[in-house]
Amino acid sequence: MTLKKELLDILACPQCKGELMPKPGGDGLACPRCKVVYPVKDDIPIMLVDQAVPEEEWTGSK
Repeated sequence: MTLKKELLDILACPQCKGELMPKPGGDGLACPRCKVVYPVKDDIPIMLVDQAVPEEEWTGSK
C-alpha cells in the first residue's frame, strides 16, 4: 500500500522542512535537499532524523 496524497502533502523533512518524495515501491520518503531517505514501515513513515538513511546507502525495505 502507498501513502495517501493528503499525508504526503503535509509531511516535511524534519531536518530542513523541505518536500519529501516517495521512493519507488513506497518503502521510503526521500529528501532531495538533505539527500536522506526516511523509511516507511507498515505504512507508517518513520520521521526521525536519527532513523534517516543516506540516499546513497538506501537499499529499500529490509
